[in-house]
Amino acid sequence: MPWLIPRLVATLLAVLLAASFGGLVGLVWGVPSVGVVLGSLVGCLACAAVDALRGKRFMNWLQQKRGDAAPRDSGFWGEIGHRVERSLRLLERQVGMEQTRLAQFLSAIEASPNGVMLLDAHDQIEWCNSVAADQFGLDPRRDRMQPITNLVREPAFVAYLQAGVFEESVTFPGPGLRGTVSVLIRPYGESMKLVLSQDITERERSDSMRRSFVANVSHEIRTPLTVLSGFIETMASVQLTDAERHRVNELMAQQTRRMQLLVGDLLTLAQLEGSPRPPADRWVSVQQLLVQVRVAAEALSAGRHTIVCGDASGADGPSDVIAGSEHELHSAVANLVSNAVRYTPAGGSVKVLWSIRGDGTGELDVCDTGIGIAAEHLLRLTERFYRVDGSRSRDTGGTGLGLSIVKHVVQRHGGSLEIRSEPGSGSSFKLMFPAPRVREASRLPELQGATHADGSVLRGSPLDVI
Repeated sequence: MPWLIPRLVATLLAVLLAASFGGLVGLVWGVPSVGVVLGSLVGCLACAAVDALRGKRFMNWLQQKRGDAAPRDSGFWGEIGHRVERSLRLLERQVGMEQTRLAQFLSAIEASPNGVMLLDAHDQIEWCNSVAADQFGLDPRRDRMQPITNLVREPAFVAYLQAGVFEESVTFPGPGLRGTVSVLIRPYGESMKLVLSQDITERERSDSMRRSFVANVSHEIRTPLTVLSGFIETMASVQLTDAERHRVNELMAQQTRRMQLLVGDLLTLAQLEGSPRPPADRWVSVQQLLVQVRVAAEALSAGRHTIVCGDASGADGPSDVIAGSEHELHSAVANLVSNAVRYTPAGGSVKVLWSIRGDGTGELDVCDTGIGIAAEHLLRLTERFYRVDGSRSRDTGGTGLGLSIVKHVVQRHGGSLEIRSEPGSGSSFKLMFPAPRVREASRLPELQGATHADGSVLRGSPLDVI
């Protein structure tokens, strides 16, 4: 204790000096002993006064915000001031570090894609991130220290919270019926609760689509299988005439083709969803694509419709090319043309027109003068197995997967599908291809060394592309 000995020596010297002075005064008055006692007492009081003054200065410093340094006194109070100041500064640094860590932790939780909320022992909101606030319809600042049950009145959540059994999560509609929220509560600390929330709207939608897809596939396959099974039993148990047997064979072949088409479309969808995007260095001739589609459309129409395929500007034929998969592009356009022919009455027209917009975007428009589609069906046309009229679609040989394949193909090529239709006024299905995947005839010399979808090198004049 380096401060103790100097403190004792200073006090002793002060008392001795005061006693000596008192003794001299006492000699003058003839009472030296009384003077020594009074001098010693005065010395002690002086030391106590100085000590009290330093102590008061130190206490004043403690009561302030302590932004300034502690009083730099010597001795005991100087030592204790130095040590207290050092401890306080160390504590402040530790508190600052903990606050920084807490801020970083809360910032990390704030960045979480899931909702996080902290409830105290009385189920009051201590803190929540912006995701939880959005999912519960709260204000993260205004609603702090408010009982959660006063703000979230969803019966399923209130019952889950009050039951106190948090082994499983609870699911309920979000605020304003916006999606579905899954909530899991975990107790921690002194009767506190950690509320974890997650928006499962997309998951629920995917599960619903998966269930619907399985149910639709089962239904679509069960129907022709039932027909085939019935005909087989009939042929095995009933003696049929040649005409009846021929009719039964035709119907069985029809149902077989229907299953083959369905399985083929399912395999196409699976391949589209599981394979990488088409390469951007293989080029497909638009003219060749239109020629192939025209041949297929005329065969399907059998002369009942007017089929027009070409450039929207009226030129002899487009010499442009599209970067991508020839097989996929042909499948998409063929599906659209097939639908147009099947849903256009005899005497109508089907047009497949190619054009390039001012921004370089390629547009392939398949339009018809058919029966048209009501507005309420347009947004769901590309869903798997969705049919405007199920019975009519089956009669015309559709599987309900064609437009879904078209949507996947155009999206895999970076484009989009635009549908316009009105009942009785025909329909228009436009495939939009982004400018980087489309080249005009005048820019073909830039494509030296690129390849066709069949692997042949694209070089020379524009006619080499076709």
